[in-house]
Amino acid sequence: MSARGVPPEVIRAVRRIEIRTRRIVQDSMAGEYHSVFRGRGMEFDEVREYQVGDDVRSIDWNVSARMGHPFVKKYVEERELTVFIAVDVSGSKDFGSRGRTKAELAAEVAALLAFSAIRNNDRVGAILFTGQVEKYIPPKKGKTHVLRVIREILSYEPMDRKTDVGAALEYARRVLTRHCVLFLISDFLASGYDKPLRIAARKYDMIAISIEDPRESSFPDVGLLEIEDAESGARRVVDTGDPRLREALERAAAGRRASLKKSLRASGVDLVRLSTGEPYDVPLIRYFEARARSAR
Repeated sequence: MSARGVPPEVIRAVRRIEIRTRRIVQDSMAGEYHSVFRGRGMEFDEVREYQVGDDVRSIDWNVSARMGHPFVKKYVEERELTVFIAVDVSGSKDFGSRGRTKAELAAEVAALLAFSAIRNNDRVGAILFTGQVEKYIPPKKGKTHVLRVIREILSYEPMDRKTDVGAALEYARRVLTRHCVLFLISDFLASGYDKPLRIAARKYDMIAISIEDPRESSFPDVGLLEIEDAESGARRVVDTGDPRLREALERAAAGRRASLKKSLRASGVDLVRLSTGEPYDVPLIRYFEARARSAR
């Protein structure tokens, strides 16, 4: 990865993420990833003569008719996948109350997925989106490419502060013409994307990863506090000592989670919830383990 024009603190952050996530991949993640994403499917290889025990459904009737005795189609697993990571870099990504921001968590998660993918000989691509798609990184293989993806997520300065998940999914559908694994990483502080979600879910193997921070659903009692909406810039002073305010905040957060879960379930999209205040590797590994078991 070239350091030209990249601030030293970003280079150090990328290096820390590389060391941390590659260790997780080597120790825990690679096997689970491979169990779930073994390939796009089965690709025709050749025909061979029928043998006792072969599945009769695999008989190639045209070849069998020409040759005068049964032949079956032989398939091999397609090894190379395209893994595409759509990352929300809107204004709310800069929020974090537990030692790291949502953007930093998103970068680490993307790195974990990307290193798992290249270890499996898969290609990795990405888009960074806000209220629009701001950057497209075409799928490629290799460590240098993965480090570029991490660097872009960490250092990218968005032009827009809003979030449009639907626009990101529609863009992905235009540039990804073949089946792929699509990871959608966002805090999902948006609405109106149910239709593009359904369309994308029919075309891709899609997993949503929700990035949250504990302070988005609960405030401690610290008296008067000025808060700012990271995406609109609107500010207001709230009394965190008011129990009704804290209860309303918790209800609103619970409502957002329930709505997201309902939308994703209706489209057949898996959901993994991650928090800036907790380790991210454990929920991801548990998800892949559960998915691998269900696929057996």
